[in-house]
Amino acid sequence: MANTGEDLSQFDISQEEKDKLVAEVIRYVLFKTHQNSGCPIKRDELTQLVTKNYRQRALPALVINAAREKLSTIFGYEMKELQRSRPSSTNQGRTSQQSFADVKSYVIISQLPADVYRKYVEDVNTAHLTGFTFVIVSIVYLAGGKIAEDGLWHHMRRMGLYENEENHPVLGNIKQALEALVQQRYLQKDKVNGPEGNTLFYELAERALDEAISKKIKEYISQIVQNDGASADVE
Repeated sequence: MANTGEDLSQFDISQEEKDKLVAEVIRYVLFKTHQNSGCPIKRDELTQLVTKNYRQRALPALVINAAREKLSTIFGYEMKELQRSRPSSTNQGRTSQQSFADVKSYVIISQLPADVYRKYVEDVNTAHLTGFTFVIVSIVYLAGGKIAEDGLWHHMRRMGLYENEENHPVLGNIKQALEALVQQRYLQKDKVNGPEGNTLFYELAERALDEAISKKIKEYISQIVQNDGASADVE
């Protein structure tokens, strides 16, 4: 960074101290991403790594931005900021089950071309989770971005995925696999009061609303429609 000296002068820390803080943030991001299966990391967690020993208010932003730059240039990861989205409806003045205290969070995304990533990085042992995520997000997308819990399970049962199944040969506990998509911020849950009582809805969250993912879903759905049309023509 060309203006590193100017940046550090206002914080009264050395370049070595700054580098140690940046390295600590990078280690934390990589470890937590692996440990929590890609769940977003709250900005507050990264801020606390810096402020536990340094009280300068603007220092965390400097360190986090430097960590994002090094993750990109050295490790080939984009440290993408997620802005937490609110559900489209609330429960008569009460907020949904999701907490909005952690407004900002981060995920890391490989910057490698898709074909290179598939060949050299992608873990075949977790490919089924990627497929599950894509299918569930597609179902909610086709429902208009929001679907009642009963409606989602209806579609899942048609695929042989049942809410009481705890030992699926590929996904294990199906409820936990679905809940993981909420923790990873592909989906969010919203409980709404209605004439017949509370209804739980699943809605697309910020990770599923990301432009790159939305584009892939649209392309996938278009291919299915085209293939179905071609099959009908043959018949």
